[in-house]
Amino acid sequence: MDEMFDRLQAVVDRYDELNELISDPEVIADTRRFMELSKEEADLRDTVEAYRQYQNVVSQINDDNEMLREKLDDEMTEVVKEELKELEPQKTALEDKIRLLLLPKDPNDDKNIVMEIHGAAGGDEASLFAADLFDMYSRYAEKQGWSVEVVDRNETEVGGFKEIVMLISGNKVYSKLKYESGAHRVQRVPVTESAGRLHTSTATVGVMPEAEDVDIDIDPKDIRTDVYRSSGAGGQHINKTSSAVRMTHLPTGIVVAMQDERSQQQNRAKAMQILRSRVYNYYREQEESAYDEQRKSAVGTGDRSERIRTYNYPQNRVTDHRIGLTLNKLDKIMNGDLDDVIDALILYDQTQKMEQLNNG
Repeated sequence: MDEMFDRLQAVVDRYDELNELISDPEVIADTRRFMELSKEEADLRDTVEAYRQYQNVVSQINDDNEMLREKLDDEMTEVVKEELKELEPQKTALEDKIRLLLLPKDPNDDKNIVMEIHGAAGGDEASLFAADLFDMYSRYAEKQGWSVEVVDRNETEVGGFKEIVMLISGNKVYSKLKYESGAHRVQRVPVTESAGRLHTSTATVGVMPEAEDVDIDIDPKDIRTDVYRSSGAGGQHINKTSSAVRMTHLPTGIVVAMQDERSQQQNRAKAMQILRSRVYNYYREQEESAYDEQRKSAVGTGDRSERIRTYNYPQNRVTDHRIGLTLNKLDKIMNGDLDDVIDALILYDQTQKMEQLNNG
């Protein structure tokens, strides 16, 4: 506990220092520095407020115990004891909240994400399920006040997606969607099935924090860029110019092809955006796998081959296999009501990290 309070005092000291700094005219004049310090101040605010509440409750408990040591009449003694009964659980709850707030934060939690959804096993039905997942995440993003921009898509004849790539931007997107990477399994009677038999198909989801220039520095010499003519729908102009772009990151072999935009320049910019995030994610996963023997992530490795969730349509049921969560409200979840699933995953992950910290 002493170590925790030492850390808390350091947080409070830094918070007070930040408040002074962001009031300094020199800092205010430097927009970039002001933004950085304001963000740091906002990140510490919840911890400082919880600690001040905690100090207040502890002070009240000490005062009440002091009063009980004095000669009080029966009625006053009863009042003080009742107050203590209320304050003790508050103290415990605030201690738990503070421990949670002091857990090491994922540096990517505040980032936007690049999400890739692929139809996997199951042919046309897998591609249709990939489109359903795209709709589900788009609706969830809308409920969160986030924006969704499709940067690449590969549609199938039945109206599904072999692959769709989107950029989701907003407040703390990665912190909520980072647990979605993996294989999603669907059990239902496909619209393409005439005999009414139940099929099992899968689609894979990949979630990567959007990488900025400050996150990863890619040497232009490490990128091979090929341009070619776009194919597919888009009007008569589409094959007249070489507007499609394929970028290959030579050290990792990661390839991004982009033909969604009308100009080569736009496709280059989009391809670079996706390539940067994929390369950043590649190196980040390599670093994490080096530690995996010591600490397995509580809710899976994010490996796309890992089956994380089953969507059973006949029983209106969704099961997250990593935490043993089953909810009989598939219809609501597919409509973007993902909070119950995501909140449970966050809570489970935090609980596991807390245990690791306490045992550690």
